[in-house]
Amino acid sequence: MEYRLFGGSGLKVPVLSFGTGTFGGGNEFFKAWGSSDVAEARRLVDICLEAGVNLFDTANIYSRGLSEEILGEALVGKRNEVLISTKATFAMGDGPNDLGSSRYHLIRSVEDSLRRLKTDYIDIYHLHGFDALTPIEEAVQTLDNLVQSGKVRYIAASNFSGWHLMKSLAISEKYGWARYAAHQVYYSLIGREYEWELMPLGLDQKVSAFVWSPLGWGRLTGKIRRNQPLPANSRLHQTADYGPQVPDEYLYKVVDALEEVAAETGKTVPQIALNWLLQRPTVASVIIGARDETQLRQNLGAVGWNLTREQVAKLDAASDITPIYPYWHQRQFLERNPLPVSSGAKLA
Repeated sequence: MEYRLFGGSGLKVPVLSFGTGTFGGGNEFFKAWGSSDVAEARRLVDICLEAGVNLFDTANIYSRGLSEEILGEALVGKRNEVLISTKATFAMGDGPNDLGSSRYHLIRSVEDSLRRLKTDYIDIYHLHGFDALTPIEEAVQTLDNLVQSGKVRYIAASNFSGWHLMKSLAISEKYGWARYAAHQVYYSLIGREYEWELMPLGLDQKVSAFVWSPLGWGRLTGKIRRNQPLPANSRLHQTADYGPQVPDEYLYKVVDALEEVAAETGKTVPQIALNWLLQRPTVASVIIGARDETQLRQNLGAVGWNLTREQVAKLDAASDITPIYPYWHQRQFLERNPLPVSSGAKLA
């Protein structure tokens, strides 16, 4: 397993981390992801550790805390071997202060997560989304206080816009507070908007990318192909409306290229899609999920080798789209504003 630096910090994280949204299946939405119980979670954790994957990502909102509880049980006796990442911001109750990034909600959320995870510290704590109603100073100072208290080691953002992240970093720098070392983002071969604004920001500010849904919300598993119906067993039946919308022809064009490269390499379609991400600038870790042991072992096969430059170019061309303004305009002046993905730069 390869390990990369966590943003501008000294912490090293594995290039693959395990996402535990599949633990619990506490409602219909999360059942579509998976419903691993404690026994299966322990087995999946052991497989990860055998492969060198020592970072486990969860969130308080995953099955309303059940994912954290199951992960905590699965890690009993292993806490010193692993890194735990969790998140807060979204609603955990019906009260007016049961959501957001206020001091009140974040402190309460950390205490609840610590209890569910059976630990006294969280290695990486994310704001799961941006809260425009809470002053950024309040949110970032609260996170800094949590770091100073020892309850949190490192902080990160998730699903921020470029200005959300940059303003937060500027405030941290102004007051000498802990700063976001990473940004958990949606990024895949059929979702490359991260490259337009957030990737250049990450390069400039040494903010690593933690990639969620690297298989395009379940569309790059190799089961969806041109002129074939959606498989009977697909999370898209229950969750498609909650995720990114992808035009069919664009998806099939990317899948066609993935299948070509898979045939050339002897790898699977999802392994090709994951390996492509691991060669992108700023990417520190790609979060993989798995319903079962077979799926996990397949995803773990995405490391230990690299696509050729020609294969990467083929996938780049198939998945390229005209960006929105001002990015299409900036593309006309690459000599003064080069694209990160064409510069060969890498934050690791």
